[in-house]
Amino acid sequence: MTYRVCFVCTGNICRSPMAEIVFRARVAEAGLDGLVEVDSAGTGGWHEGDGADPRTAAVLEEHGYAGGHTARQFQPSWFSRLHLVIALDSGHLGALRRLAPTEQDAQKVRLLRSYDPAAGEDLDVPDPYYGGMDGFEECLEMVEAASTGLLAAVREHVEGRAA
Repeated sequence: MTYRVCFVCTGNICRSPMAEIVFRARVAEAGLDGLVEVDSAGTGGWHEGDGADPRTAAVLEEHGYAGGHTARQFQPSWFSRLHLVIALDSGHLGALRRLAPTEQDAQKVRLLRSYDPAAGEDLDVPDPYYGGMDGFEECLEMVEAASTGLLAAVREHVEGRAA
């Protein structure tokens, strides 16, 4: 059975596609790409059909990540097929838990930075949209740092299913 992870931010053009692309690369590096499916969405549909913000694409490319992206809005019906829904900030966390059809679905929602032991108390990934390139670089650093712990958690679930 495929383990499915969906990253969610506001518009699905900055933070969540960055997290999707970075985590997909980590999954592939770990040899789990046939066992783990990674995608992303936004809490709103303002950018549906758009590509990633050009600054997101530039930062990812500069750091060796490849992958296209088309924005879409998260749908409550997806909870039934997802194992983890990863929110990029506490506002997304609350919105997604309110959308969850069941308490079990609400428990699938986690903050990305909760997987980074060095994150401290502030678990939000700041929205870089209204700032400069330094915000996108900071976002990438946070995503990469949390991806290590997230991969370990996902690997545990995947290997537990295979055993």
